[in-house]
Order: sequence, then structure tokens, then C-alpha cells
Amino acid sequence: MDKIICIAGPTASGKTAFAVALAKKVGGEVISCDSMQIYKRMDIGTAKPTLEEMEGIPHHMLSVAEPEEDFSVSRYCEMATPIVEDIISRGKTAIIAGGTGLYMDALIRGTSFAPYPATGRREELEALAAREGIDAVLCKLKKVDPESAARLHPSDQKRIIRAMEVYLETGQTITEHNRRTQEIPPRFSPVWFSLEDENRQDLYDRIDRRVLKMLDDGLIGEIQSLLASGVPEKATSMQAIGYKEFVDYLLGRCSLEDATALVQQASRRYAKRQLTWFRRNKSIHWLRRAGGEGTAEILLKALQYLTDFDN
Repeated sequence: MDKIICIAGPTASGKTAFAVALAKKVGGEVISCDSMQIYKRMDIGTAKPTLEEMEGIPHHMLSVAEPEEDFSVSRYCEMATPIVEDIISRGKTAIIAGGTGLYMDALIRGTSFAPYPATGRREELEALAAREGIDAVLCKLKKVDPESAARLHPSDQKRIIRAMEVYLETGQTITEHNRRTQEIPPRFSPVWFSLEDENRQDLYDRIDRRVLKMLDDGLIGEIQSLLASGVPEKATSMQAIGYKEFVDYLLGRCSLEDATALVQQASRRYAKRQLTWFRRNKSIHWLRRAGGEGTAEILLKALQYLTDFDN
């Protein structure tokens, strides 16, 4: 096994504190695996760890992109893979911690990605979607890649266009590409952990409190600053939960109370989707938090598992 530990789990489950505590015990460095913590100047709403919370443990893949940029899983893997390899080469343990399951799975597998050529086909597909709606592109996709067309939700315009673009550029469907990728042995062999509350309501209550704390910590001001600096309302970064809802409040589309309730609700639903995603991974060892247990108790469970695993 590589000296890699993956820490997965839903939002507000305590991954940051656990990763730091575990890193202290095993001589590790943390690689963030969060699709929104990669953006600069987006600290409060993404629950990005502060220097105080890092407790001297090196953290990587935080604040590596501008909020105006689109960021992709392929770019994440390009940047994070050499960091993981460097940490291992120095005899340290790479602790990959975060809730973006797609990024984590792709990093561990060493997934290869179909190229993003600049031939204008994507722009043509985007123009078609703008003129006739995304259904026009989806109709084309159904003819060449019905599996992808059935899997992708009509609201997921970005991935529908991407799937059609891959076929037009390569003659190969993205379904075929992904299937071949799955047949390749994974690049890394980590130990997997995921955090979970025995009582789901404990998690939901913690999520609700976190949203209120973000407001107290200045989330509205953070969003105002981003908009004032020229970050477009429709930028990918601003679609993150906790940003788009409060943008609506700032633009007078809803009340602060309604926006807060929407963020809490969306965060709870996101946590449920994250748990569903990680449960598909049969390699994960689940660290279940009983009522009243904190990071110290979870750490003891993890260290016991690692001891048993090594033996």
C-alpha cells in the first residue's frame, strides 16, 4: 500500500480537524480535495481551514485558482498528483481530505481525460444550446451515445456539451473513454476512511449551525467583495452552495432569512448526496461518530484500524 490515506465524508462532518489530528500522528501532509476550496478569496463560504486550524500541518491545493476561472477534475488531478508523489518521496504520508468524491476518485485512479482541443466545436455546441436549448444538443448526443444521454440530467448543460464535444473531436464516445479508463489499475493504493454520524440529525444540526457561523464570520462581505472585484455572478465558483443563494439576497431577489434557509437546506441535501457517493466505494472504512464524540474519539478509532491493518 502507498503511504496515502483518504479522508472522505459529507460537509460539516469534521474532516478538517480529523485530517490535522491524524497528520500529527502519522507524519502527514494534507491535500485538500474540495472543488471550491481551490478558489482564492473564497474562504468563509467554503469552510477553508485557517492557519490556526491547520496547526502547523502543511496543506496543499488550497487557493490555487482565481474565482473567475473554470476549474475541472482533470486540472485538479494534474496539479495534485505530483504533490502526492512528492510527499510520498519524502517519506511522509499523503492525507487526501475532502468531500468532492469525483475529484478524489479520479486522483486515486490516475484517470486519463479526453483532450480539450480548441477547434471551435464546443463554441458551436454552446451556440446551439443558446439558440435552441440544451435539448437540441442532448438529442444529438442520444444518437451517438445514448448511455451518456440517459445518465446526464438535462440541467447539466456543461457535461452534455462536453460529452458531445468528445465524440465530435475523437470519434469515441465519452462512455467508451470512461469504460476503458476503469479497466486501468489505479495509480495509488490508499487506506480509505469516511466520517459519518450515527444519528443523521446530528450532522444536519451541525450543518445548520455552520451556516449561521459563516454569516457571523462575514460571508456576506466576502461575497460582496468578490462581486465588486468583477467576479461574474454566473462564474462556476459563484454557483457553490452558500454563494449563489446569498448573491440572490444581495441582488434583492430574496430575504436574508430565506437565503439562509435555502443554504441550510441545500447543504443538507448535498451531504446526503456525498454519503451516497462514498458508499459506492467498498474499500472505505467508516468511522461512525456517536452522539457526543469528537475528533479525539474518531482519531482513536482510526489509529486502531491502521494498527490492525498493518498487522
